[in-house]
Amino acid sequence: MRTEDVLAAIATGLWRWDNASGIVTLDAEAARLLGLPAEPAELTEAAVRSRFHPVDWNEIDGIVNLAVAEGTLAEARLRIMDENGRVIRTVRSRSKPFVEGNDYQLVGTLQEVAEPQPGTASRTPVTGDWRRSREAFLLDAGRALAEARSTAEVLRVAASLSMPGFSPDGLAVFGVSGDRLTIIGHHGHNAGDDGPFSDMPLDTDYPAAEVVRTGRAIYLPSPEDYRKRFPATWPLAQRFGRESWAFLPLIVAGRTMGAWMAAFTYPVSFTPDERSVLTTVARMLAQALARAGVAESERELSLGLQRTMMPVLGPAIPGMEVAARYVPTGGGLQVGGDWYDMIQLPGGRIALVIGDVQGHDVRAAGLMGQLRIALRAYASEGHRPDAVLSRASRFLYGITDGAEGDHGGRFATCLYLEVDPATGTLDIARAGHPDPAIRMADGTVMLRPTAGGLPLGIVPDTDYPTTRLTLEPGETLMICTDGLLETGGHDLETGWTRIRTLLELHDAEGESLEVLADSLVQAVHGPGSHHTTGPLADRREDDIAVLLLSRTGAPLRSAAARRTAMTVAQAEPERIAAARQHLRELLHDWADPEQVDSAVLMVSEMVTNVLVHTDGDALLVAEARGDHGKRRLRVEVADASDELPHRRRPGEMASSGRGLVLMEMLAHEWGVDPRGEGKSIWFELHEERDGDGEVPL
Repeated sequence: MRTEDVLAAIATGLWRWDNASGIVTLDAEAARLLGLPAEPAELTEAAVRSRFHPVDWNEIDGIVNLAVAEGTLAEARLRIMDENGRVIRTVRSRSKPFVEGNDYQLVGTLQEVAEPQPGTASRTPVTGDWRRSREAFLLDAGRALAEARSTAEVLRVAASLSMPGFSPDGLAVFGVSGDRLTIIGHHGHNAGDDGPFSDMPLDTDYPAAEVVRTGRAIYLPSPEDYRKRFPATWPLAQRFGRESWAFLPLIVAGRTMGAWMAAFTYPVSFTPDERSVLTTVARMLAQALARAGVAESERELSLGLQRTMMPVLGPAIPGMEVAARYVPTGGGLQVGGDWYDMIQLPGGRIALVIGDVQGHDVRAAGLMGQLRIALRAYASEGHRPDAVLSRASRFLYGITDGAEGDHGGRFATCLYLEVDPATGTLDIARAGHPDPAIRMADGTVMLRPTAGGLPLGIVPDTDYPTTRLTLEPGETLMICTDGLLETGGHDLETGWTRIRTLLELHDAEGESLEVLADSLVQAVHGPGSHHTTGPLADRREDDIAVLLLSRTGAPLRSAAARRTAMTVAQAEPERIAAARQHLRELLHDWADPEQVDSAVLMVSEMVTNVLVHTDGDALLVAEARGDHGKRRLRVEVADASDELPHRRRPGEMASSGRGLVLMEMLAHEWGVDPRGEGKSIWFELHEERDGDGEVPL
């Protein structure tokens, strides 16, 4: 009797599927089971597909691909439908793929199976709650593995996966180092259990090693299967008391990077659906490990670049304390264009530099490194701050103008200051960078307006005027890049308000400068920062560099005194507005707001008179002294002209001539003091609480 007759007698049909031609060959019984006339037939793939339930066809497609990849049997239950879309029977398909190059042929059988009894759960590979649970599990596993950012996180996620219907209690992830098999991580084993497997030659007769060599999964449903296939290493596995094992390749971009072992304390038959789940998890695990490896390599690279480019602050400065922080932006390589530096100069002087090269990429980081080296070289040659920035601007313009990918050249903002530790003198040159801030001994925090020029690299020849300030004992200087101010959706104004509050809360006597540096970073990057977002919430985050300089020692003035000074040059009349704002910051807690307005008005008039009626610059000095509520404000504006102001009687339409009149009306006291070279005009206001009286007019 022929084989076909025997199979037909037991209601089993034969079929062959040629993947290259798309032709499916059926014998008479297979054709009958598919609802066709009971005679041999050759059909197209589309014609056969029309006989299967659509859901089942998608399922068998995945199972076949799995069998082709693993060289195993493809087994599934399929519902057969008639021309009207009604299910007429359920058949079981079992087939074996024969691979020929990139194509394959499937040869298998079809056999009718009984329908499940009404009211019972159908736990078939293609129907019922089990399939829905599997899909939900794979979606959840994919999400969890995609969110893992390190190898350790990936391994923790893999260990926590609870597979539907069958969950391994022992897991191990193997990697490859040269010609050796290593263990990346494991779960469900005691410490030290991985010893025999942690450094194993790839030619060892061990399932994980064979999986790495061949790229094909190995399923061992029973201890007998393990002992029969791998007798040499069976004693190593026997002591763990497992009943079934699955070893699957971890493949990324066609390369086998390792193997994943799932071990069970109960027998598992590894049906096609179970193998499909394990294979899908292995693919997701491989992708997650590859992403984590890339991320860890990037972090290591960025940390190396950061360590190379960010200097150690060097030896201590006599009489001063320094602290600095650099925080790269959150995306991509953790490097960018922000930097700070501290340079030892001749004569005991120190140079502090902070800057920001345009961009957040490796190109910006490279330019930052070059610019930092150039600034160090120019500073070491003994140039003053203005000359250092002028040369740096020409240097940056020269290396970026017309450079490929720079679209006309990149620029950089920079603030360069020289410090004389003995006197606290600061000579500052600024290239498009945010102004420095100073926390006074009494806790008052003020932005210190400084003269400045264009950012570096925009034009080859630019002047950078120098501003001189004095950092007195007990005061702290802060210079930073705009990332510290604008991170969290803030603009420069709202960001400065946030940072100013932190600086004022700092306890200069009880907390070190390092604590303040950490507090500033935490304010914009810590958990609390998410509750204080600014009005520009969609603004892209930026790198952060911040540098703090504090002059130690007892304050020269009591804590009840605060003093500030600034210069308004003839060439910068726009700085009159900065002078007004500067005075407002000095008097931010003054008891009478109307007195603050009066003081600002008088300062504006005094500085304007210097710029209009003389050829020199105006030097503004303001000092508030005394206890809160009873302070005295003294403001002086000095210039180099010997001509004394005189009272005029301006008409109603006159645009000037009211300066002395205003001072008589608004100030408690005022006067003009001649000096050896020039003069000083001054006024005083006495702080008064509400109800204590008013300034006499």
